[in-house]
Amino acid sequence: MSYQPADSLTAKETSQPVPAKKAMLGDLSEDGWAILIGSVVIVAILALTTLVAGFKFPLPTYQWENTSDLATKVFSGKNIILIVQTGLLFLVLSGVAIRLSGGSIKNYAAGFSLVYLLAVAALIIEGNSTISYYGLEYVVFALVLGLLIGNLTRIPVWLKEAARSEFFIKTGLVIYGASILFTDIIKAGAPGILQSVLVVLAVWFVALWICRQLKVDDEFGVILSSAVAICGVSAAIVASGAIKGDKKKLSYVTTLVLLVAIPMLVIQPWLIKLLNIPEIAGGAWLGGTLDTTASVSAAAELVGPKASKVGVIVKFSQNVLIGIAAFFIALWWTYRKDPSRQGSEKPGLGVVWERFPKFVLGFIAASLIFSFLIPAAVTKEVAGPLKGLRTVWFALAFVSIGLEARFTDLVKTEGGRPALAFIVAQVFNILWTLLWAYLLFGGVLFAVPDIE
Repeated sequence: MSYQPADSLTAKETSQPVPAKKAMLGDLSEDGWAILIGSVVIVAILALTTLVAGFKFPLPTYQWENTSDLATKVFSGKNIILIVQTGLLFLVLSGVAIRLSGGSIKNYAAGFSLVYLLAVAALIIEGNSTISYYGLEYVVFALVLGLLIGNLTRIPVWLKEAARSEFFIKTGLVIYGASILFTDIIKAGAPGILQSVLVVLAVWFVALWICRQLKVDDEFGVILSSAVAICGVSAAIVASGAIKGDKKKLSYVTTLVLLVAIPMLVIQPWLIKLLNIPEIAGGAWLGGTLDTTASVSAAAELVGPKASKVGVIVKFSQNVLIGIAAFFIALWWTYRKDPSRQGSEKPGLGVVWERFPKFVLGFIAASLIFSFLIPAAVTKEVAGPLKGLRTVWFALAFVSIGLEARFTDLVKTEGGRPALAFIVAQVFNILWTLLWAYLLFGGVLFAVPDIE
């Protein structure tokens, strides 16, 4: 984490050095805490589900259709208690990490309360049936609420302490790994895997080339290119970790990802119908361009059930590339782009390991364990609770991103060139992915997959 306890005595104040007392686990990095907390959540859900007969993890409900539903379901006494209990659980889990890393637990608890309240508000807004139908996710509302507070007020110290977007999203990604099953990826077959590889490779390098043409620095370019090519915010955080990127640049890119995603959610399903794109090819297009599984599913539902199924499968096959991308970005940056090592002896693999974002290992481990070791029936049973809990982590993260971002930065940072590069790269991504979705899923290069 970002805070370290200071020594109480200096070498000048005592003749013998007195080592600072460190709390147990106090040396864990942010990535280490993300893996530990994510693992605790996964193991706890697995244990309770398998060892306690009939156990159902209690999660709040946020779904509603009208004001009556809102009052009797979402704001019922029982549901409010569940919301508070969930918040306390997350405060304890994250608060331990903050405290043992040297942060102010008093400030964090106060700030977390507001961040969590905004996250819940975003989930309630998304829970409306009409909003949900159009594919507008909680991440958009969480970002907007954070942006409004972050741009219209001066963020106090106690709130800054709790705006830890990377920590929250890394923890959520470790849990998310449990839903990335290799059996689902295999269902996509050669077309889905081939599309993912062709799209990610081509879009990444073209996006980086666009950044260079617009004179956007390579640190910005790597984060931006990864966000466009792979899976949005998650990939941007992985890339930033691999190159030890500037947190302000990461916040800039994640804000862009979510702002650009809104029109894509509406326009792409409309274009599929307008251009008479085959349903399955349209689903593959959405799966390769939209950034989250939920957004893919929601947008594809507007096209048809087959589009939804193939879109989610393609998205899964693309998400699994996160770990591979993390390794190669760390390798490439260390050997080719690290400015601190230019002109010196080539670094060894130890430096690559130092740069590699360790939380990705938790993501990969969860994916492998649930793919090959956990029975399918158990995986299905714990899927709901794990999804509900990781959603809270992500909602906290996107509120924090909004609090950390500034609208003016989108225009002022490097003259607005990164924003322009992102938009141009996203346009290329949309067109390139549409081409390969049609060739691979439209019956041109392969038989149309039998999706039922």
